[in-house]
Amino acid sequence: MTNSNLAKWLILCIFLYLIINPSTCSDEETDLLALLSFKAKVIDARGALDSWISNGSTVDSYCSWRGVSCSTRHRSRVTSIDLDSQGLTGHLSPHLGNLSFLRHISLRNNSFSGPIPQEFGRLRRLEYIEISNNSFSGEIPRNLSQCRNLYYLNLIDNELTGIIPPELSSLSKLEDLGLSDNILSGNIPSFIGNFTSLEQLSLSNCGLHGEIPESLVNLRKLIRLTLDTNELTGTIPSGLFNISTIRYFLVFTNKLRGNIPPDIGLTLPNLRHLSLGDNNFTGALPVSLSNASFLEIIEIFSNRFTGPMPKNLGRLSNLWWFSVFSTYVEDDIGFLSSLTNCTSLQVVLILDNILTGSLPVSISNLTTRLTKLAMEMNQLHGPIPSGIGNLVGLTSLTLFLNHFSGPIPSTVGKLKKLQRLNLSANRFTNELPSSLGNLTLLNTLYLTRNNISGSVPPSLVNCVNLLELDFSRNNLSGPIPKELMSLSSLSVAVDLSDNAFSGSIPAEIGSLRNLAWLDLSNNRLSGLFPNTISSCTNLQWLYVENNSFYGEIPQGMSDLRGLLELELSTNNFSGPIPRFLAEIPLQLLNISFNRLQGPVPNDGIFRNQSAFSVEGNTDLCGGIPELKLPPCPSKNPETKKNSSVSLKVLIPIVVSGAVFVSLVVCWYILVRRKKKSIKNLYVSSFESKFRRLSYADLLRATSGFSEANIVGNGRFSTVYKGILDDGETTVAVKVLNLRVRGAVKSFESECKALRVARHRNLLKILSISVSIDFQMNDFMALIFRFKSNGSLEEWLHQSIRYIPLMKRVDIAIDIASAVEYLHNGTGSKSAIVHGDLKPSNVLLDDDMTAHVGDFGLAKVISDISTNFAADESASSVAVKGTIGYIAPEYGMSGVISTQGDVYSYGILLLEMFTNVRPTSDALSSNDQNLHSYVRNCLPNRSIEVLDPFVVLNEGDTFSTSVMNCVASVFGVGVACSREHAHDRISMADVVIELKRIKASACSNRGLLN
Repeated sequence: MTNSNLAKWLILCIFLYLIINPSTCSDEETDLLALLSFKAKVIDARGALDSWISNGSTVDSYCSWRGVSCSTRHRSRVTSIDLDSQGLTGHLSPHLGNLSFLRHISLRNNSFSGPIPQEFGRLRRLEYIEISNNSFSGEIPRNLSQCRNLYYLNLIDNELTGIIPPELSSLSKLEDLGLSDNILSGNIPSFIGNFTSLEQLSLSNCGLHGEIPESLVNLRKLIRLTLDTNELTGTIPSGLFNISTIRYFLVFTNKLRGNIPPDIGLTLPNLRHLSLGDNNFTGALPVSLSNASFLEIIEIFSNRFTGPMPKNLGRLSNLWWFSVFSTYVEDDIGFLSSLTNCTSLQVVLILDNILTGSLPVSISNLTTRLTKLAMEMNQLHGPIPSGIGNLVGLTSLTLFLNHFSGPIPSTVGKLKKLQRLNLSANRFTNELPSSLGNLTLLNTLYLTRNNISGSVPPSLVNCVNLLELDFSRNNLSGPIPKELMSLSSLSVAVDLSDNAFSGSIPAEIGSLRNLAWLDLSNNRLSGLFPNTISSCTNLQWLYVENNSFYGEIPQGMSDLRGLLELELSTNNFSGPIPRFLAEIPLQLLNISFNRLQGPVPNDGIFRNQSAFSVEGNTDLCGGIPELKLPPCPSKNPETKKNSSVSLKVLIPIVVSGAVFVSLVVCWYILVRRKKKSIKNLYVSSFESKFRRLSYADLLRATSGFSEANIVGNGRFSTVYKGILDDGETTVAVKVLNLRVRGAVKSFESECKALRVARHRNLLKILSISVSIDFQMNDFMALIFRFKSNGSLEEWLHQSIRYIPLMKRVDIAIDIASAVEYLHNGTGSKSAIVHGDLKPSNVLLDDDMTAHVGDFGLAKVISDISTNFAADESASSVAVKGTIGYIAPEYGMSGVISTQGDVYSYGILLLEMFTNVRPTSDALSSNDQNLHSYVRNCLPNRSIEVLDPFVVLNEGDTFSTSVMNCVASVFGVGVACSREHAHDRISMADVVIELKRIKASACSNRGLLN
């Protein structure tokens, strides 16, 4: 008979015995029965209760059972049950309520579930309840109020629900109350202020809202106050800052506001841990913090504090964690010198503030205990002092998005414990120090967006723990070291894009068997693509566009069965399109502008026109009808020969004739309208796409430009939906309103922009029409392929249709990719500034792939690194664009730059995920803009600003990973929409970050539901 069955048998026997002989029921037998009942409901996998067996020798033998203690005065009465961390599961028996002498019960760190028995209310002698870290559910028993001797109640980390019962107000002897990490609701009850003996109050992360009750100022013995991670509002009662016994003051991640008293360091002299982060506090940081000499942890992040950093922090000899980030604090980084006296310091997080100046030489005197130093997203400049190498305890050093310059000091190689190094988006120059190879524990190395030159040091082969490497957007040159390609530890990403690497890809690339992301685009690489790529079986993203690779697309790629995106465009690949490209479950394929020949498959990814591009390969044929490629020639040799000759003769004649006629008509009309040459329209650049369409053709297509066919209106134009004479092609016809001043200039701008732009996420032009109507009025129109799902604006604000969370990420990547291409990828030394990014200018096709359109305000900048005045004849121009999306600097200087697009994109991104327009009255009434509205809820309260429709439709599936994804996307939007242009990230970095967010999300099944 098992122990469990034996216990049940004993309970039954005792129960029957007591019924038959009630007069003989002793206190000892009552306690025995209660204990056996407890055991009967417990699953004891570790055998912790093996000693709980009644052998019949003496009634009070249970006093020697494991975890059971009895009274010394009443020898057979149970006074204590202590079974912490025994791996017990099951429910608590209500018979425990019969242990009338029980004073102490501790069951923490087990896996008990179900409700806490109401019968606990019968234990009038009970003083101590410790059942934290279990899975108890239901409400807190109201009749615990009868346990009036209770001084310790810890229910932390369970699944309890409901409010804090008002009946608990009778527990006037409480010294410790812990309810954190449950699923409670309601307010903090004011009666807690009557527990004048209370020393510890733990109410964090349990769903409470409302204001902190004023009555808590009566808790004059309070040592620990933890109210963090709730929905608390209002201000902190000022009296709480006068309870001198407080050591732990944690209120982070709420919605609290107001100022923090400047003398807090004097009124709370015993303070050890101060955490005010992620609220809406304002005013200056308390200057007196250095007087709280016992301080160990300072966390003041994500608030609206202003002014300088606290002074004399060096007095805090016990300080080991200093975190002041994402605030409006302005100071010179020289304050860092005061921390050199903090000999216990381990973590310094001072990122995303307004810190200026150059790093003091005294940084080398910081304690060697320092493990993490984060100073990114400030305005720091100058070189990194060589003394940085003295901080030999560092495991993480992040300085990205500053203005640091000069070479990376070779002394960085002394930081042999370093696991993360991020120096991206600065102005570092010279060559990479070979001492980087000494960092053998390094996991991530980010150096993107600098001016680093020279070659990659072969010594990096020693970084055998490296998971991710990003050297993109520098001036690195020479061959890619085979040693680098031999680092089999690389498994997350390798990004060498936008450099000047030359030569071929080393065959050692096959060593990167676990790599997920490889980007070698925009270099000077050449040669055959190595077939050893077949060994990279975990590769999901491969980008090698804008190089000079030749030969056939390697057969080895057929083994990359997990590949999601493949970019091979603008190379010299030749031969047929390999069959395996249709068999791999790709989501994006770009093989445009190569020398590929032969038939285009019509299955796999080749069925979805928005997912692939084969433009610029003049010898392709077949494929789906939407490609409008010529049919593949007959297998008959003579027919093939004749057809080839005919096509070679006829196509140039027809196309050249069409282009010539259109050019003449365009020139004639625009000369009449503008009385100046418009040769810069370069209409001939559209010749490969042209389809001649007259006014009459468009009149028929749009049913006489019927109002019923209007799909959009703008200042300069009206857009009609139409069907061409073939009955198959649906188009969007953008008819210019030539009576409006600037319409012709808008037409010219659009032509200039589109003549060099070829990208899957840009709206493709099918034709232009420059002619006269039947009343002999000038007529100008642009014809695009119609996008059936309309604009992003309609989906966000004018439709009951819903865009799932991850589809929004895809759309965001589409838009960012298009804008990044305009800024950096058109193949010339010029950049295109869109000038009017907003949801209504983003169109969605059948597959919800985004296409950026409306280039009426676009400008071509002669050099990517320079700004361009919108009117070359004037030093400043009127602001153009859409209110809410225009970069702040446009209103002050009228100077257009790519950073203006970055700002507009950031606002668009925030709007996509909040469903709040940047011109919303709700924002202006609270003296906010969309940037600050989101920024103030990062990083831990992003769900508060997330589109309510997303929460409604997908909230039940949300996990920590989902919210991390949302917070990361919001972080990108905030980084793009900073007030000062030089503080914004680039579109290239936006694309990289969003793709990484998506990759992380796709690896988590919780996001795929």
